[in-house]
Amino acid sequence: MTQVALKKQLLLVNSNEERLQVLKELLKSETDYQILTATTAQKAVDWLKSEQINLIISNIKLPDLDGWRLARLVRSGVLRCEATTPFIIVANTWCEHIANTTAREFDINALTAYDQRNELPQLITLVEQKTNSTNQKQKLLVIEDNPDTRHLVSRILGNRFEIVGAEDGTSGLALWSESEFALVLLDVMLPGMTGNEILRKIMAEKPGQSVVIMTANHHAELAEELMLAGAADFVTKPFRAEQLRQVCETAARREDFMISNEQFADKVDSLNKSRKEYKRILDAHQHLLDQLGSVVIELNANGDICFLNKAWEKLTGYAIDESQQKSLLDFIEKPLNPGVYISDELNGLLSGSVKSHRFEFRLKNKFNEELWVEARLEISPSQDHKSRSISGTIDNVTDRKKAQRDLEYLAMHDALTGLFNRHYFETELKHFSAMAVRGNGPHSLLYIDLDHFKVINDTLGHHQGDAVLRNIAELISGRLRESDIFSRIGGDEFALLLPNTEQETALSIAEDICQLLDQYKCQVEGEIFKISGSIGISQITGEEINADEYMKQADIALYAAKRQGRNLAHIYDINDEHSAALKASLEWARKLHQAVADDNLELFFQPVIDIKTRETVYYEALVRLRIENRIVSPGEFIPALEREGDMSLLDRQVVSKAIKYLKDYPALNRIAVNLSAQGFSDDRLVPLVKDKLQQYGVDGRQIIFELTESASLSNISATRRIVSRIEELGCEFSIDDFGTGFSTFNYLKELPARSVKIDGSFVVDLVDNPVDQALVKAIYEVATALKKKTVAEFVENEETLLLLQEIGVSYAQGYHIDKPKPVSEIF
Repeated sequence: MTQVALKKQLLLVNSNEERLQVLKELLKSETDYQILTATTAQKAVDWLKSEQINLIISNIKLPDLDGWRLARLVRSGVLRCEATTPFIIVANTWCEHIANTTAREFDINALTAYDQRNELPQLITLVEQKTNSTNQKQKLLVIEDNPDTRHLVSRILGNRFEIVGAEDGTSGLALWSESEFALVLLDVMLPGMTGNEILRKIMAEKPGQSVVIMTANHHAELAEELMLAGAADFVTKPFRAEQLRQVCETAARREDFMISNEQFADKVDSLNKSRKEYKRILDAHQHLLDQLGSVVIELNANGDICFLNKAWEKLTGYAIDESQQKSLLDFIEKPLNPGVYISDELNGLLSGSVKSHRFEFRLKNKFNEELWVEARLEISPSQDHKSRSISGTIDNVTDRKKAQRDLEYLAMHDALTGLFNRHYFETELKHFSAMAVRGNGPHSLLYIDLDHFKVINDTLGHHQGDAVLRNIAELISGRLRESDIFSRIGGDEFALLLPNTEQETALSIAEDICQLLDQYKCQVEGEIFKISGSIGISQITGEEINADEYMKQADIALYAAKRQGRNLAHIYDINDEHSAALKASLEWARKLHQAVADDNLELFFQPVIDIKTRETVYYEALVRLRIENRIVSPGEFIPALEREGDMSLLDRQVVSKAIKYLKDYPALNRIAVNLSAQGFSDDRLVPLVKDKLQQYGVDGRQIIFELTESASLSNISATRRIVSRIEELGCEFSIDDFGTGFSTFNYLKELPARSVKIDGSFVVDLVDNPVDQALVKAIYEVATALKKKTVAEFVENEETLLLLQEIGVSYAQGYHIDKPKPVSEIF
């Protein structure tokens, strides 16, 4: 073995290979030494015989020679290294004072614990800086007025101690106060201050100081008195050299023994306290675990259950004793979906390929109930790092899974009728169009509109109108094929997709539906109301680039069917004879467009109140159109404007007029303005709002823009961008008609709206309909979790208002509170 580098070499000795590597990596990164290692004393001696070692770091327990004796071997000078080579002990466990005292005896430069290994680099620096090793002589103070006696003490003890002398008590006490002394030799009879006084002062300040009394034979009784006062020992004069050495050596070690005894007693006491505290914490911890609603579980490396808390018994009905030592897989129901194996979820953890995992599964229980749980498990390595266990929690998520299934259902279905909703229909229409493009078709689309349904709503109210819609949906569904897709896409509008169906077959199905509706009788309180339906038919051939074109064709065909007398079906044909009639009907749309262009708009205002205080917080601006000296409601002109794509024009007019109203009528204070999907996507909207706010000197915080759910979701990124620009002006953004599709639940957190307006269809029947109550609560809880206010519309009675207050909804509007009015009738 030859020296591998010119730089200083450090010999690291440790019988534990793992700790040896830890210390080596630490010293390698923190010091400039070339590091040599040994796991036995023999290997260390071989290095010390062949290499010039500059520093030695060893643990105490070695298989062939302990660290203390290895140090004495180095100090003997028989090895190649210098006898004064710095030697540091890293002990695993130790009693501090005994270890330090032993280190002095074996000429160890420094000693530290393995737990404090991070301080080792600094300790090495201190050792290097010391000019003397840690076995330097202990200091001894001789307080003796006889110079011959002081000289004799120095001659006898000079090899063992560094002797400091004082000729009287005053100077002796001064020297003692200035420095640390391992031992004080105190003469009984001193001039001026007696030995008794000196001892009393020393004991008062440092009771652990070792003091040996020197006395003549005739003063033995006084020596005994001083021993009782705190002296460690006494020696009579004239004394023999060996006698003095033995007494002083024993006295010098007295402090070591006393301190070590105290430390040992403290450790015993601390251990007893620790055991009691551990027992207390263990009991408290177990009590806490048993109080948790979550199951706390631990599995061994085979996936068998090792630990469970009381929550397991409450959740499954199985006792902890009968469950432990069984595989967790024994308590897991077989997945419903083919190809899914819960064992695969666990295997990743058991094999160690993943550190943590979260998954859901159905858990068996003694109650034969459907029980869905969510497990959060992670690997817990053992202290020896050679084995592993898995620990974590299991939570009951049955209610959440049910709510999730309900929301998934609602995301695709109409809440009132249970049919597919418009969102699902539009998705399927695109799918059918794509299939037709690929040659799979043709398919047919039926657009169904109930004739004069508004009469039932206006006469009997929304409750009866909703009941009629449910009955009709069930009636038509019973006549359809399993492959047909039947949807409710509006108030009294339905759409039917017929896969792989020719026009003739589609017309026959449509005529059957018309006859079915014509035979349906709505009887309420002895009065009978007739229902009929008009149906427009378009064929999905794959010729149109945009799937929406087929819907437009069906809409035109529906319009033609209504123009022909209603209660019939009509197939779209661009060249059919009804085109002229259709154009005539569009003349009404032209008049509407002109009225909007001429700004023949009037705004009505409906108050929105704080449910708790019943105070008006803002007003919703509702547009009316004046044509030929009559007020036209939105239901008559907005569909025509939407069909013609002129809603953005209406939006710009309404926004301009609403901001002017705020200037002209300060009492309005704050108003909400509805925006259409067309107007919201109009790049001219934000500049217009900014310009009008500046023109009329209105604060942007007085405006709330409402956008329907479907429009909000049409392009999430675009919605966020435009809303951000609107909010820069100080205006707020709210989602209107929330819940109509429920797809918003997946995206609501992405929309920067400050409030959501719960769709009125969930509110009108709230008092009597538990499903509506559950939906409104769900919307409120989701909105509240996202720190958004909730607004309920269509509040038509006090019972509904009180129930909304109980749920926690923030604001409300509706006929029960006040009807929309011109501003002149409000103030």
